[in-house]
Amino acid sequence: MEDAVAVVLRQWESLFPGLDLAPVAVIGRLNRCAALLQQVADAPLGRAGLSRAEYEILIALRRVGGELTPGRLARETFASGAAVTKRVKQLEELGLVARRTDARDRRVAHLSLTRRGLELVDRLLPAQIGYENALLEGLPEERRQELAELLGEFLVLLEGRLGGLPC
Repeated sequence: MEDAVAVVLRQWESLFPGLDLAPVAVIGRLNRCAALLQQVADAPLGRAGLSRAEYEILIALRRVGGELTPGRLARETFASGAAVTKRVKQLEELGLVARRTDARDRRVAHLSLTRRGLELVDRLLPAQIGYENALLEGLPEERRQELAELLGEFLVLLEGRLGGLPC
């Protein structure tokens, strides 16, 4: 059985014989996997009325604990400041995130989970991880570990070359 990127590679090869398509084989597949995971990984989240991006904000607040500034939250979620502001506003409207203005500098906000947000994350996280584990079921444990290690190496390489994306 052939994946969608293999078809694309054959098409490019017929148009540009001899062109080194190895980057397309790797990056094309990573992009295709990411696109598919964005579609299906949201199933438990969708039932909870959340987008993946909103979920990332909630789990960052839970994982780090306490209060975070929007800038710190942007770094934790690899999102832009504007994206974090938009998502936090939506989560505040849902009653999942609270904002506290800094007493010394009113321009600074401190964000935290509300009780309702904490309960949602604690209920949703195991379901989401279970769902993601089910997506990986066809891959033997040894291959999962190998894939995780390879992706980790690639991530370190990219972070070093691209210097990390500014948030």
